[in-house]
Amino acid sequence: MQPSSFTPFVLEPSWQRVMQEELKQPYMIELAAFVEKEYATSPKPVYPPRDLIFNAFTHTPYDKVQVVIMGQDPYHGPGQAHGLSFSVPKGIKPPPSLQNIFKELHSDIQLPTPSHGCLLSWANQGVLLLNATLTVKQSEPLSHHGRGWERFTDAVIRSLQKRTDPVIFVLWGKSAQDKCRFLKDNSMANRHHILTAAHPSPFSAANGFFGCRHFSKINSLLQQQGKSPIQWGLDY
Repeated sequence: MQPSSFTPFVLEPSWQRVMQEELKQPYMIELAAFVEKEYATSPKPVYPPRDLIFNAFTHTPYDKVQVVIMGQDPYHGPGQAHGLSFSVPKGIKPPPSLQNIFKELHSDIQLPTPSHGCLLSWANQGVLLLNATLTVKQSEPLSHHGRGWERFTDAVIRSLQKRTDPVIFVLWGKSAQDKCRFLKDNSMANRHHILTAAHPSPFSAANGFFGCRHFSKINSLLQQQGKSPIQWGLDY
């Protein structure tokens, strides 16, 4: 099938420009129809709220991306997902993986535990908080897996790989590392940086996430590039 001239989703302008051909692909038309039907007819709520599906792109324009923290699936509990990997809105208790991220932040750069789990300030500084799949049914992890989101987010990663300005890819856990394995199979790979560790889930954090010191490593790499470090604290 040939690409359509119709784009079913509207992103932040810089991302819309970069992804315009991908957005016209037939699978994206099918994905949009599936997502629309799920929000309209699913007996269970679908997360995140529809207007926040592309929240990561809204807060981190293409040219502003410095770091990508790769997640798998939106949180599937009420009120948790808001379109940013690992993040929850203010007022929602941080899930266990995010609590472990905060523990590593404290261990690595001595930041106190934040009073909330909203990572918008990271996104606004150029940290793309990207999930592989952008929607999910309540209480059904991976329920929208295999519908097209993974192909789309692969294209997002490839678009960043093409940039001359270096990007730091942060891959926690096997799922993120498998998804981004092609980053190492390209002549452009050397301009970017890839940090890997275990997933911060309670089931795996002790197997290599704790002690990875990725937050200080990211800032060191940014400073080597003449860029400002990320302000990781959330209570400013």
